[in-house]
Amino acid sequence: MSQPAHVIHIQNLTKAFGKVRALDGLDLTVRPGEVHGFLGPNGAGKSTAIRILLGLMRATRGHVELFGADPWRAAATLHGRLAYVAGDVALWPALTGGQCLDVIGATHGAVDETRRGRLIERFELDPTKRIRDYSKGNRQKVALVAALAAQVDLLILDEPTSGLDPLMEQVFQQCVRERRNDGVTVLLSSHILSEVEALADRVSIIRRGRTVATGSIADLGRHARTSVHAVTVEEPEDLAHADGVADWACERLDGQVDVRFTTDADHLDEMIGRLHAARIRTLTVAPPRLDALFLRAYGNAPDARETGEPLAEDAR
Repeated sequence: MSQPAHVIHIQNLTKAFGKVRALDGLDLTVRPGEVHGFLGPNGAGKSTAIRILLGLMRATRGHVELFGADPWRAAATLHGRLAYVAGDVALWPALTGGQCLDVIGATHGAVDETRRGRLIERFELDPTKRIRDYSKGNRQKVALVAALAAQVDLLILDEPTSGLDPLMEQVFQQCVRERRNDGVTVLLSSHILSEVEALADRVSIIRRGRTVATGSIADLGRHARTSVHAVTVEEPEDLAHADGVADWACERLDGQVDVRFTTDADHLDEMIGRLHAARIRTLTVAPPRLDALFLRAYGNAPDARETGEPLAEDAR
């Protein structure tokens, strides 16, 4: 049996709760072996889409495939191929962390016990303590260790580092990279844009239940502006008013010229050439970061919260 071209394939997905549309024509494609960032603010519909992918909720309209199958009809089979981590983990308070790992591991079908032991050490988790005595961060670690130790083809991570300190976030990122290197596909939904930027091969940004941008960060950046900071011997000639230049600032300091501006990708080479003609001392070219791309995708259009349009309670 041939493998499907996409691990996740969603087209024109709609989910309505009464008169409220949590999803309104969502498109999402996740390729095998990639980390795919799934971005949008509260109310955008991310968690609703994930619940539909998990077969926990039925779509109103649209096409949804997970490993080439319908998750609503084949949830039991498909769950054997994936592990899911929610942002607010609910565990059994009377059990120890280790016992919870055993219970969760049984739902995954196969667990790499050696890897699980290493993950417990890396996340500095005490598996002998009861869940009721864990902090939120330690409860999150239990879910992460269980998912990362599972022998699965897909990880669905919805705000997975909620409650983790920065050091543990770094451990998480390294573990995700290792699983990707093993061929595991990852759908990563996170409000921490730096985390997505560090991990994702491609991203999809959604707004009010629709995809507004998708592609690699480099692809999306071709349509955004690049920041340039240079120190030159002379003031660059005719650069301040050149096509493609914005946010211009120029200041003479200690006999040199400090120049800052932004430009689009089509004019970048020309701008760098003009800086060279002014004799560059230092040059920093910063492509647009994910947070800038995220804000650009949202533009100035009002969100549902600004218009007073109701949002489904679980349509995060």
